[in-house]
Amino acid sequence: MDPMPDPAPALPAPRDDLAGLEPYGAPQLDVPHLLNVNENPFPPSAALAADLGRAVSATAAQLHRYPDREFLALRRDLAAFLAEESGIEAPAPEQVWAANGSNEIMQQLFQAYGGPGRTALSFTPHYSMYPEYARDTFTGWVTAERGPAPDFALAPDAVTAAIAEHRPAIVLLTSPNNPTGTALSLDVVRAAATAQAAHRGLVVVDEAYGEFRRDGVPSALTLLPEHANLAVSRTMSKAFALAGARLGYLVADPAIVDTVRIVRLPYHLSAATQAVARTALAHRAELLGQVELLRSERDALAAHLAARGHEVAPSDANFILFRAFDDRHAVWERLLERGVLIREVGPAPWLRVSVGTPEDNAAFRDALDIADPALADPAPAGSRPASEKDSDR
Repeated sequence: MDPMPDPAPALPAPRDDLAGLEPYGAPQLDVPHLLNVNENPFPPSAALAADLGRAVSATAAQLHRYPDREFLALRRDLAAFLAEESGIEAPAPEQVWAANGSNEIMQQLFQAYGGPGRTALSFTPHYSMYPEYARDTFTGWVTAERGPAPDFALAPDAVTAAIAEHRPAIVLLTSPNNPTGTALSLDVVRAAATAQAAHRGLVVVDEAYGEFRRDGVPSALTLLPEHANLAVSRTMSKAFALAGARLGYLVADPAIVDTVRIVRLPYHLSAATQAVARTALAHRAELLGQVELLRSERDALAAHLAARGHEVAPSDANFILFRAFDDRHAVWERLLERGVLIREVGPAPWLRVSVGTPEDNAAFRDALDIADPALADPAPAGSRPASEKDSDR
């Protein structure tokens, strides 16, 4: 008789709530025009690349030592940049905190202010990672609806009503919003912070795309002196073209920063990351000059899409959400066949395209003419039947 085969080794059982789930991630495909994850399409200039190389090399002699875990020099540099960019008094270093991308900033805020028995509230459509921060910290997750397309706006009374209903520990607002590109009125942030103060709740405004907002659109940073329960999150991945470096940061009352410091992992921000971020901040005039070009390209691309008859969400970011004429997945596939990768995200049948270089944007326009042919006689967006508008909510 043949011997019985050895039993398969028993794998450890994951948490029940993780069973069957897939890790987060947008498609990473090798195509000529990558317009799906809202990256800044411009690589570092030769001068910046050389300075980055020197800065990282300078850290090499000290890599046997742990990095500066408080990184006060970087925090001062970030504060000085925000004072210039948003027209505010420079925050004290104790009001600024940084981590490996704004994703880690959000995770730390949820660790510090969420948890079992607590709830986080946001408004759909929203960035798809938000509920995962809640899941990973055992925080309850609830949502309310943003306003109707194409503006997807939020009103103060809608926000305060949702807060009154759910009494969340965390309210997560986004300006400009991903995936819609919608900027927030400061009245919305004020209303949320006031309502949250009644039960000692936190308001987080995610400004990952804040540098792309239109002239005259203020940052929620201007409200920090008025509201001790407000935190504003930013990133260097987008405007600073440092998606590969992973540096995000927040500005808040020092007490909020100190609470986040309790839950952060030790030495979480490497010496190389700190050096890269400080070097990029020193080159901010060059890098933010690219932002002006991207804003111009965004507005031109939005006008082109509207002229084709698409509904287009007004964008203050470096991407545009637009309504496809055909099945959105079919359009996405046909664009991909022509070397253009965009994002199938948000309510169907809407699609999101990142703003790329002028060459990227021209390739997208040309491919879209084939992938999603324009209507022969497109009706103005406001004249479409209400049933058609409502079908994607």
